[in-house]
Amino acid sequence: MQLRQALEEALKILVGHRIPSPGLTAEVLLMHTLGCSRTHLHSHPEQDLGGKTIDEYFCDIRERASGTPTQYIVGHQEFWGLDFVVNRDVLIPRPESEHLVEGVLEHIDTAGISRDQPLCLVDVGTGSGCIALALAHELLHAVIFACDLSAKAIHVATLNAERLGMRHRVEFIEGDLLAPFLKPEFAGSMDFVVSNPPYVGREELKTLQREVRDREPRLALGGLETCEEIYRRLIPEAQQVLRPGACVLLEIGSNMEQMVSNLFGEGWTRPRASKDLRGHPRVISACKQGDETVLPSQDCHQG
Repeated sequence: MQLRQALEEALKILVGHRIPSPGLTAEVLLMHTLGCSRTHLHSHPEQDLGGKTIDEYFCDIRERASGTPTQYIVGHQEFWGLDFVVNRDVLIPRPESEHLVEGVLEHIDTAGISRDQPLCLVDVGTGSGCIALALAHELLHAVIFACDLSAKAIHVATLNAERLGMRHRVEFIEGDLLAPFLKPEFAGSMDFVVSNPPYVGREELKTLQREVRDREPRLALGGLETCEEIYRRLIPEAQQVLRPGACVLLEIGSNMEQMVSNLFGEGWTRPRASKDLRGHPRVISACKQGDETVLPSQDCHQG
């Protein structure tokens, strides 16, 4: 079968199963099978594909048609210009989460602090490690921790750190939210807490796309009784570990701005929401009351 014919047959299968962007998906999966670029696909439409290649390709096409996200099939996803390994143990990194990285950098720049300062940050619910490693990529002298309740997620995040040459830059810790840091030696030591927590409520799970609902890890999505439960626990914990003037940045769902903002009570500055490219509130940030200037913590410990 020629390359062009393979793409045409794959397109029919994907369209028949109502897969979004079927043409692009057919190309991405063939590039994955052949280990080639899109330029190669379009410049060699008459290339003959061997039987083994065809079998591998249409195995991937059938898997995608069944609902498995393309990223899990190819095993990679780009985030912040970096290539991350992903599998079914972690959520697929999404462009919306880059707003968390942008938010941290904006807070630092607005305060007039050099990005070379040895800031101390913790990423809660790190998953693939994409947020922590993106921050490590930008803040070369920061001490960065990343925690997750899932040991399998910590394994994937550690693998990504090694692949990206940043294993020494981030300390990955298994734990529930900020529990590993609720110790005297960490009290008031963090400059930033960032998190894309599992905020999807139990009833909301039913409304998600099947690729997300059925294939991405339920632990990372949520499934609590109500979507704000995770924030009710995380915000007070963040207040314990942040020093005065330090900030927490939390990713939220599109209809959660007021709900999460109301959880910031005494001891916090007024929460501020930043919007994503579609105009939806995406990140809520607030600072622990005190000195408003972001300064390097002198008490940040790294194991």
